[in-house]
Amino acid sequence: MRKAVARVDVDPNRSLTADRIAAGVARLAARGLVLRRHPEERVLTLTLDGESRERARQRLVTACETAFGTTPAVGVVTFASRGTDEDALGVIEAFGVQADVERLQEDGAEVAVFTIPSAERRRVPESRLHTALEAALNCEIRIRYA
Repeated sequence: MRKAVARVDVDPNRSLTADRIAAGVARLAARGLVLRRHPEERVLTLTLDGESRERARQRLVTACETAFGTTPAVGVVTFASRGTDEDALGVIEAFGVQADVERLQEDGAEVAVFTIPSAERRRVPESRLHTALEAALNCEIRIRYA
């Protein structure tokens, strides 16, 4: 499962007391959400399992509404990468493309080969895709079209 990460302002109207914020943070932690508080205590970075940005955003809103009784302001949802095939395919899907991935060992180095349908060749610049995949996997990337 991919790890979705977002900054969330749990009290954009500035109506909660410090005690209510602390209680809400405890409720989120009890639900298993990984969180980090920012110096401004109303902003949290939350991490949860999520397959899509929209689904992760909705889960964050629901969790914060329940924990704090407010309507939170959720920032951009991103995904942490652990270098798995699932992470790499998530990067590909963010470009609106489907692909297959195969892992190889060549001269002691790991190589990830992505096979993308030929029809997608003009839709997404290969250099952008290549750079994003390298960052996600930290290994040699090859893209082929079939």
